[in-house]
Amino acid sequence: MQADKTLFILSSFCIFVGIVFSLSLPVFTNIYFGYSEFHFFIRQFGVGMFSILIMWSISRFNPDKSLTIMGFSIFLICLFLMGIMHFLPESMVTSAGGAKRWIRLPGFSLAPVEFFKIGFVYFLAWSFARKLDEKKKSLKDELTLILPYVAVFVLVVYLIAVMQNDLGQVIVLALTLAIMLFFAGTSIKLFMISIAGSIAIFILAIFTSQHRILRIKVWWGTIQNMVLSVLPDSLAKTLRVDNAPEPYQISNSLNAINHGGLFGQGIGSGSFKLGFLSEVHTDFVLAGIAEEIGFIGLSIVTLAIFLVTYRIFRIANRSDNRVYYLFSVGIGLLIVFSFLMNAYGITSLTPIKGIAVPFLSYGGSSMLALSVGLGMVLMVSKKAKL
Repeated sequence: MQADKTLFILSSFCIFVGIVFSLSLPVFTNIYFGYSEFHFFIRQFGVGMFSILIMWSISRFNPDKSLTIMGFSIFLICLFLMGIMHFLPESMVTSAGGAKRWIRLPGFSLAPVEFFKIGFVYFLAWSFARKLDEKKKSLKDELTLILPYVAVFVLVVYLIAVMQNDLGQVIVLALTLAIMLFFAGTSIKLFMISIAGSIAIFILAIFTSQHRILRIKVWWGTIQNMVLSVLPDSLAKTLRVDNAPEPYQISNSLNAINHGGLFGQGIGSGSFKLGFLSEVHTDFVLAGIAEEIGFIGLSIVTLAIFLVTYRIFRIANRSDNRVYYLFSVGIGLLIVFSFLMNAYGITSLTPIKGIAVPFLSYGGSSMLALSVGLGMVLMVSKKAKL
């Protein structure tokens, strides 16, 4: 049987879109750091082509023989790497915001957390398929069954949110875990408890970090006038934050989107990427794309990404094997949550999380990890009744 050609073509198209904008958007960054005008494009092109090759190569394997070995290898190796990264010397790791997030390899750096997400989803799918089913259980029995997963997730929170200071990735994994639990057959009550627990972890993580508190203040400073205008004066006065930090990044992001209009300024013709909107090729790539190809162009790109997730969920729905089903659902959820969290962040609907946009943000680790996950789903698709 053949892998899902439609999913492969759609994924490859999205990768090509990311490559195009890796040439267009980082213009100011190239000038500021003295890079060649093709610096980011060459790297993203190389990673993109390699990612397509990886995706195709993995899809050729037999999932009955290879999926378990691949899934557990990724999970255990990346868990080990995240555990030891904090103790490695600076010569072997790259830091961001005082946290060690990348392991240095010849010519490039690799972020284990991006690959860990794929392995974590497989671990959950494999374990849920064996321990959970749709038979009715008491809430106490369900809570007893998921306690080991809670313990594993607490370890994940420590390694990612505390050791690497990366709350965004934890939120993506927490939401994926909660919804995978629901699809594995747990009750609505347990699902709501899982969501409530995720929110509690999120709030705790915010109030234990001054950096995250500052981000919340910046976000609230952007939207407070609109929100407080519909509340009673006494409540609005209590909730108002005076002298909130200037949300220049969000303001420039919204202005870039507005400047793009319906049809955009043309690829290469955006102006907010010229020093006004930093990280435009990574965290704010959607704003940069919106300015250059407009609402219609961005809608087409968004549609392509959601068609990718639709094909993944379709493969899941047509899979008789519960591990294949749950794994495909988990990969689709990772893509959806990552895209939505970034889109909501750059439009000020939620605080910025620093989550890469699937396929589009510059960065080799995110692209390579996604290609591995998609390759595994393509492998599974050969057993699905499409």
